Amino acid sequence: MVKVTDIVLWDKPGERVLLLGNQAIVRGALEGNIGVYAAYPGTPSSEITDTMAAVASRAGVYMEYSTNEKVAFETALSASWAGLRAMTAMKHVGLNVAMDSFMTVSYMGVNGGLVVVVADDPSMWSSQNEQDTRAIAKFANIPVLEPSSVQEAKDMVKYAFEISEKYGQMVILRTTTRSSHMRGDVVLGELPQEIKEGKRKFGDFKKNPERYVDIPAFQRPKHKWLLETIEKFREEFNNSPFNWIEGPEDAKVGIIAPGLSYAYVKEALAWLGVDNVKVLKLGTPFPVPYGLLEKFFQGLERVLIVEELEPVVEEQVKVWAFDKGINVEIHGKDLVPRVYEMTTRRAVEAIAKFLGLETPINFEEIDEKYKKVQEIVPPRPPSLCPACPHRNTFFALRKAATPRAIYPSDIGCYTLGVLPPLKTVDTTIAMGGSIGVAHGLSIALNGSIAEEQRKTGKGKKIIAATIGDSTFFHTGLPALANAIYNRSNVLIVVLDNLVTAMTGDQPNPGTGETPHGPGKRILIEEVAKAMGADFVAVVDPYDIKETYETFKKALEVEGVSVVVARRACALYRIGQLRRAGKQWPIYQVNEDKCTGCKICINAYGCPAIYWDPEKKKAKVDPLMCWGCGGCAQVCPFDAFEKVREGEL
Repeated sequence: MVKVTDIVLWDKPGERVLLLGNQAIVRGALEGNIGVYAAYPGTPSSEITDTMAAVASRAGVYMEYSTNEKVAFETALSASWAGLRAMTAMKHVGLNVAMDSFMTVSYMGVNGGLVVVVADDPSMWSSQNEQDTRAIAKFANIPVLEPSSVQEAKDMVKYAFEISEKYGQMVILRTTTRSSHMRGDVVLGELPQEIKEGKRKFGDFKKNPERYVDIPAFQRPKHKWLLETIEKFREEFNNSPFNWIEGPEDAKVGIIAPGLSYAYVKEALAWLGVDNVKVLKLGTPFPVPYGLLEKFFQGLERVLIVEELEPVVEEQVKVWAFDKGINVEIHGKDLVPRVYEMTTRRAVEAIAKFLGLETPINFEEIDEKYKKVQEIVPPRPPSLCPACPHRNTFFALRKAATPRAIYPSDIGCYTLGVLPPLKTVDTTIAMGGSIGVAHGLSIALNGSIAEEQRKTGKGKKIIAATIGDSTFFHTGLPALANAIYNRSNVLIVVLDNLVTAMTGDQPNPGTGETPHGPGKRILIEEVAKAMGADFVAVVDPYDIKETYETFKKALEVEGVSVVVARRACALYRIGQLRRAGKQWPIYQVNEDKCTGCKICINAYGCPAIYWDPEKKKAKVDPLMCWGCGGCAQVCPFDAFEKVREGEL
């Protein structure tokens, strides 16, 4: 069976293959002769990084899982300054992490082509907001490409490298959850000889302090260069192969559709049976090419702009039309919602209102039927996996710190601890935010232990933060240093499942593994000790009693306590056992011992345990049990018994 990672490396120009949008981006980077790739995984961009990791060594590309997006951006940037083509990829909120360097570098430019892939998440399917990267690019004056198909996702990367080098500026490839995860036909292009041979490329950095040192005297003249360069991109985009006008030339109404919205507009027009509309397909939402706008607006009386999220294209078009004195009725966010992702329905409703047509079906009637179905179908909230070590950690933490404690947490699988019955997540904001929030709450509620006026004893509020291992290295380190330095009084629990689990089991510094060979493992507990934490311990969350007792000790300490709860991700572990043909333990309920107290369900909440209403007993689904034995430890009546031996 052919693997998709083999297909991405096929030397078969003209061959038509089926690829995920993110996989097509990797193929485009290879066709563009990329030399260096660096990224921190973040959905919906993760498959770009994982696919690149799988093919990099064979293609002669240096690839790394960086500790965060800022580091990844700086790694790719430095490779570009050394003359190599480089790329980084991140989710939209990852750009916030890279923003400090990103904004400064916009003035400094690049040498080798530098492509920054930013995957937005309209509707927030796996994110905390739905910020629009196009708006950030407009603020920074960095050009944006946005694909409308999987084919364009591939082709745009090579084009981005070319124009990045042509104008000496980085280029953003903006994708969304749909364009990242949709599959489509892709016609393969030619691979460069170096990629086919797997020949590693090395650059050459030439010193130029006036360009690469960002003191005000050097940076001040570059703002003018930045503004001049973005206008060169605007001219370039007038002839971009990803922008075109279609439809009758004598049409009186027109629609502008950037990126994936173009595909929805085409579906909507076909569904509505409308063919007398002119369409401007834009693959370059910023800067909008004014020359192409002039051609498009000829003969039009009314224009609708269909785009997701912020009115980035709409604002540019309206400013241009106003400055030109063009008397055309322009609509956008008055008809197209500003929140959530574009859908065919949204495009149909907006275009129907714009053209004064009836929608082909009654969407309101469908909504009413959906509401009735919702009332019948039981809710299926997400849950931590069976045998997830985080469940045991949360259970022990809640027991030790009590429900009255405050539990700041972070971004990861473990955020699901917010749900019943665990309820050990009270705040999350961003990567690494748990420790910063915990410190702030400690100072606000209890005071620093360096202060004479502070709360102690029973009057002290318990604050226990949780953070994942990858997140700890991502942005937890500065916050931990701050808490220790400022004499905070908090417990910090690092949930170390030995992998970056939520985004697809990528390695991190705590694993010591890299795609290009053995790295150096950095132990979290050693970092905490070196920073000066007042109490440091490592526990195995599969031993709930030991974990509970360690938490109790940590909570007695005045200062910053760090407890590392280390146990491999259950899903990752089970996958390894299955591939090795090995078994894992399975537990079942001894009905003679089960009293029906429901502690295993109402306090512990493993999805492998369910309630038998007829027998009024707990039961274990053997297909879901992954053998951690947590149920046997929390049951006060020893009703859970191991019925199959196996590896943990």
